[in-house]
Amino acid sequence: MRSWFVPVGVGLAFISGACSSDSSSPEAAGGASGGVATGEPSSGGRGAQAGMNGAGESSGGRPTSGGRAARTGGSTGTEPVAGSPSSGGRSPSGGSAGSEGGSEPGAEPASGIDCSRSGFDAAAFGAVYEVGPGLDHETPSDVPWEALEAGSLVRIHYRDEPYRDKWVINASGTPDQPIVVLGVPDAGRLPVISGEGATTRSALDFWNEERGIIKIGGASVPEGPAASVAVLCLDIRDARPGIEFTSSDGSTQEYAQNAACVYLEEGTGIEIVASAIHGCGNGIFSSSGTADVRIAQNHVYDNGNPASAYEHNSYTESLGITFEANRYGPLCEGCDGNNLKDRSAGTVIRYNWIEWGNRQLDLVETAHDEFVADPRYAATWVYGNVLVEPDGAGNSQILHYGGDGDQQGRYRKGTLYFYQNTVVSTRSGNTTLFRLSTADESAVVLNNAFSVTANGSRLAIFSGEGTIDLGSNWLPSGWVESHDDVTGSIDARDNVEGVEPGFSDAARQEFSPRDGSALLDVGAVLPPAVIDHPPASQYVKHQAYEPRPASGEPDIGAFERR
Repeated sequence: MRSWFVPVGVGLAFISGACSSDSSSPEAAGGASGGVATGEPSSGGRGAQAGMNGAGESSGGRPTSGGRAARTGGSTGTEPVAGSPSSGGRSPSGGSAGSEGGSEPGAEPASGIDCSRSGFDAAAFGAVYEVGPGLDHETPSDVPWEALEAGSLVRIHYRDEPYRDKWVINASGTPDQPIVVLGVPDAGRLPVISGEGATTRSALDFWNEERGIIKIGGASVPEGPAASVAVLCLDIRDARPGIEFTSSDGSTQEYAQNAACVYLEEGTGIEIVASAIHGCGNGIFSSSGTADVRIAQNHVYDNGNPASAYEHNSYTESLGITFEANRYGPLCEGCDGNNLKDRSAGTVIRYNWIEWGNRQLDLVETAHDEFVADPRYAATWVYGNVLVEPDGAGNSQILHYGGDGDQQGRYRKGTLYFYQNTVVSTRSGNTTLFRLSTADESAVVLNNAFSVTANGSRLAIFSGEGTIDLGSNWLPSGWVESHDDVTGSIDARDNVEGVEPGFSDAARQEFSPRDGSALLDVGAVLPPAVIDHPPASQYVKHQAYEPRPASGEPDIGAFERR
C-alpha cells in the first residue's frame, strides 16, 4: 500500500510537492508519530458474536457493498447466526473522558498528535477548498463533492459548533495526486462532523444514505470510482437508530442499525487517519468492493448498538487492509459487539492498543470467492499490539480466527501469525487466548507476553481446536492448554514461565519491560515466514508509534527496552 505522508517527530508532516511517498508504514518511514487527543466514555459490552449481514449483521452474514437496489435498505446476507450472546459486561459510569490507559472515566484525555502540524502543501493541489466560518465554503455541504478531481484538497477548519453535514466521496485521485479531506484543528480540538441533524448536499445522488456520515464510493453523482482518497484529522460522530438526517432529496430519514461514522463501500487506496470515530452503529465499515485500505492512528470507541452483538468499533471486508497505531476503546454502554472484526484478505494488524470489546479481535470468513482465491487470505498478521481484557469484558476469548457462519469451506483455513504482542487480562475468572474455528486453522505464536492477574491456571491457550506453534512466549506458571475439550494440538517450546513478567508499571498500563524483567533478551529470532512483516516499530500511548530499538536478542512482547 502507498501512503501520502511520512511521520516526523511527534506529528504527521505531510510531504510537500507532489505529496507522494513510498512510505506506507512505520517501518518504512521511521520516526515517531502520534494520534489525536480524545477521551472515551467508560463503557463496555458483553456477549458472543457470530455471523452478520451487509445490513448490519441483523440476521447473520457479512459486509457487502449493497448497491443501488439497496437504497432504501442495507445489502443482504443470509448466513445464520453461529452463536448467541453470553453474559458479562461491565456497569459503565458514563462520562466522555478517558484515562491514559483508556479505562478510568473522568480523567484528562491522553496527549497525542498535533494535527495542526499536519498539512499538505496546498500549492501542490489543483483545487483547494477551504471550509469554515468566513471562508469560501461555510460548511462541508458547500463543497462541490460531485466535481472533485485528482489533486483536490478539502480543508475543514475547526469551529465551536459541530458541522452537521454528510457526503460521499466518489472521485478518482492518483498516488501522486490524491483526493484529501483534512481537518484543521484549533488548540488541539478537531473539527466535529456530526451525523445528528446532518444535511446531504442536494447535488449528490448516492444510495445507502442511511448507512453512514462520510461515505467513500458507491454513487450515481458523482459517478466514480473512488481511488486514492484520504480522510484525516476529523472528529466523526453520531449515526445510530433514533438519529435523523436530511437526505439529498430533502426528506427526513433515520440512520440504519448498521450505520457507520465512516462507510467505505467501493474504492481503492483509501486511508482513514488520525481521527476520532465514535457514537455510531459501526465506527468504521468497509465492504467487499474496497481494496488497499489503511486505518491508522485513529481513536475508535463508543460505537455499537445497545443489546446488539452485530455492530462493532470497526467491521471490515477488504482486499488488503492494514490497521496500525490505532487506539480502540470500549464500545458503547450495553453494546455487545467486538472491537475489531474483519473478513478481509491480506489483513495486517500492527502496533495498536485494543481494549475491551466482546473479543478484542474477531477474524472470520468472507462470502466472496475472489477473497478466498486471493493468496493473502491464507495468512493473517497480528504483531506489536497491546490487547487489554478488563474484568467482565464480554467473551473470555481474546482472539477468534477462522469463521462464524455455516459455510466452513470459506473459513480462513490458513495461518494466524501472532508475534511480539502484549496481552494483559485482569479477569478474575478464565481467559482463553485463541479460538481457532476448526482443525484447519493454525496459529504461529511467538515472542508474546501473556499476563493474567488471576491464578496462572486460569489462562488457557486455545479453545481446543486447531494447531498452535507456541514458542518463546512469557506465560504465567500453571497455564493450561484449554478450559474445553481438546481435539487439536499445541507444540510448546522454549517458553518462559513465572509469577509476573516484569512490566514497568502494570497498574498504570505501562507494559514495557523494567530493569531485571523476565521479558528482556529472551525472545527468539523470528522465522523467515514473517520476513515481509518485521516488528520494526512499537506503540506509544496513544495513537503513536516509534522505531523498535534493535539491540541484542529481542525482548518478549510489544515493547523493546531502550
